[in-house]
Amino acid sequence: MSDNRNDKHQNVSQVDQGSQVDLEKRNFLIATSAVGVLGCAAVAVPFVKSMTPSERAKAAGAPVEVDVSKIAPGTMMIAEWRGKPVWIINRTSEMVAELSKHDDLLSDPNSDVVSQQPEYCKNADRSIKPNLAVIVGICTHLGCSPSPKLQAHGDMGEGWPGGFFCPCHGSKFDLAGRVLKGSPAPINLVVPPYKYLTDNTLLIGVDTEGKA
Repeated sequence: MSDNRNDKHQNVSQVDQGSQVDLEKRNFLIATSAVGVLGCAAVAVPFVKSMTPSERAKAAGAPVEVDVSKIAPGTMMIAEWRGKPVWIINRTSEMVAELSKHDDLLSDPNSDVVSQQPEYCKNADRSIKPNLAVIVGICTHLGCSPSPKLQAHGDMGEGWPGGFFCPCHGSKFDLAGRVLKGSPAPINLVVPPYKYLTDNTLLIGVDTEGKA
């Protein structure tokens, strides 16, 4: 009789243990499902954000508005347009004067070989305002981004007119983005379409005739 009781007790214990295991499994599955849902939500938010109209517009090349009032003379800032760096250089009067003095150093001083700028920027300054240059900061050799070496001479040595040096393969450009002779880069840097909304507000990506 006692053996029967022991058997029944063991069976009940096994049932209890089985129920406990099932409960633990269920809790584990619920917890795992919750983590999975949270994980999906965390991934989905950045993806949705990247598809907002403003982001799509930027990727497609929407115009970029820039406040140029805080660029000190002799310095520059970098904006982004169509995923490219755009240099905005506030050239001093000395820098502007130098642009017409070193044509003999340049491969295409008058931008005649290949047009790399809007027609309204086809001048010695390659700009609308003589002091403010707007240039796409991508080397026309293999697409590196040159480093600013704005001061004449300086660490670039005697004869350097001021401008940009590409560390990848040694191409050199002046402060109007014109390529120096002997550089691997074959043509001048690109001047993007742009216009002024006010004296201090620049719109990159739309020219003076309203064309993108």
